[in-house]
Parts: sequence; structure tokens; C-alpha cells
Amino acid sequence: MVHCDVLIIGAGVAGCTAALRAAELGADVLLATKDALGESNSAHAQGGIIGLAHSGDSPELLASDIESAGAGLCRTEALELLAAQGPRLCRDFLWKRVGVPFDIDETTGRPETTSEAAHSARRIYHVKDATGKAIQTSLSEAVLKHPNVRIITETCLLDLITVPHHSANPRAVYDPIQVKGAYLLDASGKVDMAIAKRTILATGGLGYIYLHTSNPSGATGDGLAAAYRASARIVNCEYMQFHPTTLFIQGHPRKLLTEALRGEGAHLLNAGGDRFMSEFEPEDMELAPRDRVCRAMFEEMAQSGKTCVYLDLSPLKAKLDLEVRFPTVVKACIAEGIDPLNELIPVVPAAHYFCGGVSVDLDGRTTLDGLFAVGEVACTGLHGANRLASLSLLECLLWGYRAAEAAVEDCGRVGLPDISTLRPWQPVVSPVEPDPLLIEQDWNSIRSTMWNYAGIVRAKNRLYRGRNDMGYLYHRIDSFYRSAPVSRPLLELRNGITCARLILKAALQNPQSCGCHYRVD
Repeated sequence: MVHCDVLIIGAGVAGCTAALRAAELGADVLLATKDALGESNSAHAQGGIIGLAHSGDSPELLASDIESAGAGLCRTEALELLAAQGPRLCRDFLWKRVGVPFDIDETTGRPETTSEAAHSARRIYHVKDATGKAIQTSLSEAVLKHPNVRIITETCLLDLITVPHHSANPRAVYDPIQVKGAYLLDASGKVDMAIAKRTILATGGLGYIYLHTSNPSGATGDGLAAAYRASARIVNCEYMQFHPTTLFIQGHPRKLLTEALRGEGAHLLNAGGDRFMSEFEPEDMELAPRDRVCRAMFEEMAQSGKTCVYLDLSPLKAKLDLEVRFPTVVKACIAEGIDPLNELIPVVPAAHYFCGGVSVDLDGRTTLDGLFAVGEVACTGLHGANRLASLSLLECLLWGYRAAEAAVEDCGRVGLPDISTLRPWQPVVSPVEPDPLLIEQDWNSIRSTMWNYAGIVRAKNRLYRGRNDMGYLYHRIDSFYRSAPVSRPLLELRNGITCARLILKAALQNPQSCGCHYRVD
């Protein structure tokens, strides 16, 4: 059993920012990460992060771009807050305080900026085409150095510890729900209790529940599922964003090809070599918001019967050294036998980032006392029905920072829970170990169902079929989970099916197409 002021679960940009800021304010911080420190969805972000444009930009213009990309569903207070504070925090905290090595404009001495889809100004800070990795590395190093932060790796969130759910006192059933920490599962299968004054979920997204995804295999919605089980309010689950350009190689995992390629002028072509976006988005072409580009690609592939379209980088060659500016993209293509400097790159859309999540306020507070949520697991309302390119990392930064400040302030007026009032984890005693083949088969069912029935284009009959199929599978998995020793694969499977059902239910209940939730009926 461990104790701390602030427990942070997840160590991406949001989690590390929260840990560093809380530690700077004097809190005793415990940072638990599912994999090794630095391995997160944040590290896979390529394009960049919204910073301060050199000229011709304003908070009002940024807020307008966010609102437009979000299909009019953005929470006004959230986008105004981010537009006013986010870019400045990016400069002052990430660049100046943490030392993220952004590419520098030699003329101004400030971070170099680029353009991306649906932005009306060149305001994107970048580190070549591996911005997320650079930010993550810098934050991880800063957290490692801080004496107020303890780090435990290879540790999964099993469940939140809540009263009355985990109280030893039966009369606690009359009390409002409060979060007291979490049960954590380590790599050896041991379950420990982490008791905290305040808990911050920073567990990331759920993109792995889709067959085609830009996310790593660990993006299984662990925090969202745990918050749902604890009765936190969950919102906007129908809004799953798909990224237009991932490298398509049959039988291979998808690899993200940054939005910045199109921001710098790359074209999308069909199998005949035509810029088909002129048929669907004649004004914005390849720089339309992600949801509209994805639907255009989907329709083009449906009409042509082809399995992919193509990204043409030749318009960039005259103005950029692609091997210097986009080394990650070039390396990924060459590894698959494609010369991106001289060949068209086959691409398809793939599940990218979640726009819904645990409902939070402007400080990251959830509807449960003692629980905060930041990053992709949270729904601030900032994104509305679709994410603007390079906004995600900035949201992680701003809400990680603000949640840490609010959580530390709370710690000054609350004490640690009385351990004797909480129940320890009750392990399942069973000689039967989970069968990896059964787990893999269930994952195949989940991922195929979500792609086919709750993907880029949705219809009522498909959503009904998906909901029914996933309902049946959920009961099988839940029974499986309750009768076998807990393990990471089994826990992730349980979380994945929970998140799949949340998306299907929300998509079925909302008949109105909006942003990345698009229904043909």
C-alpha cells in the first residue's frame, strides 16, 4: 500500500505536466504509468502543437478555428480559455521552462511555425515531424529529476477506489461517491492500493478498439472504463475522430503520416492520379477539417472500389528538404519499400483521437469528488464534434497544468483517507489461466465490429447490429473476467468492450450527423 497527496495515472503529456506542476507546488506526487516512462500516445503525435504565430493571429482567430473544426459543438468557455492561455503556456512552460527543442526560426529566434489543416494562421510549433516524442521526452526527463515525484512503471489501473463502493462500512451507502485512490496491477500480477487525497486520470485514449488505428496497442480506454464503473459522468462518446492519412500496407499496422504534410502542400490523389478532393471540398481541398477529408476519402474508395488513395509529396520537393523536415515519415515509408520522394504513398483513414470522455470542468474536475481527468480520457468540451489538428497536445498541457493546481489546492484542506475504512482488493482464486487465443479472438470481434458498424460512416441498422453483438460479447467477457486471475490482457479486454459499448450506445442515440459522427440514415 502506498500513500500520496496526488496520484496521477498515466504519464503522457497531460500526466507528466500535471506531475511536474503539482510537484513544483510542493505536493507529494505518485505517477503510475502503464508502460515504461515516455511510452504514450502523446509520443506518437507527429505534426506539432499550437503555439504563438509570428503575425496575423489572435486568440479570437484561434477560437474561431477550433469552433469551425468542432462543427459548432465546442464548449465556449473551454475554447476561449485555451485560446487565451494555451499558446502562451506552450511558449513559457514547454519551450522556456522544460526546454522542448522546437525547431527555431533563425530570423526571429523563436520557434518556427508551420500550417496545418483548418488553421487560418501558421501557428504550429514542431520538432521536425516527431513533435510529440520531443515534448514527451523533455517532460519525462523533468519529472524524473524532481524530488517530489515517485514513479512506478509497468502498472495498470485496475479500478478506482471509491466510497461507498469499496467501503468497509455498510452505512457509507448513504454518502456521495468519493474517489480515494486506485487499485493498481503491476507486471507480476500483484494488486496494490494507492491511497491519495486527490486522483488525476491521464490514461489516454481508446483507439485500439478499432481495426484500423493510428494508436498503439495500449490505447484500450482503461481510464474511461474505470471512471464509468465508478459512476462518473461520460459524454460525447459518439465522436471518435479518424485521421485521414495513415500508411496503408496490407496486413501491416497503420503508421501515422502527419497532417503537416498536407499543411505544407501535399495532395491527395485517386488511383487515376486525380485530385479527387475538388469534387468533395472544392474550397478547402486537402486542408478541410479531418472529418470531411476522411469522408471524402471513404466515398472515393467506395466509388472506385479501391482499398486506398494516395498522398503525393511532389509539390513539397521544391520548397522543403523532406528528409530533414519529415524524417519520421520518410523512414516509415522506406521501411515498407516505398520511396516517398519519388513515389505516391498509399493511405487510408484510421481511428485517431477520441473527442468524448469523462466530463470535466475548466480545472479538470469530474463529477466525482476527489477525481480529476486530463488529456484524451477527459472531455473538456474543447473539441466539440471533431478535433482541430495539433490541438490535442495543447489541451493536454493546459488541463494537466490547471488540474494539478486545483488538486494541490484541494490537498490543503483534505486529509488522507482512513485505510481501515477501505476494503483491499479481493483476488480471484482460480487454477484456470486466461487463454490468450480466446482473448485475441474477442479483440478481433471488437475491433472489426467497431470499424464496420461505428466507423467513418454509420447507419442505424449497423449500429443496432453492433450494439447487440457487443452486448452479447460483453457478458461473456465479464464472466470470463470474474472467474480468472486478473492480468493486463484480460483487464484491457474488459475495458475495451466497455468503451465499445459506450460508443455504440451514444452513436445510436444521436440521429443527427455532426462532425466525426456521420450517419447516412
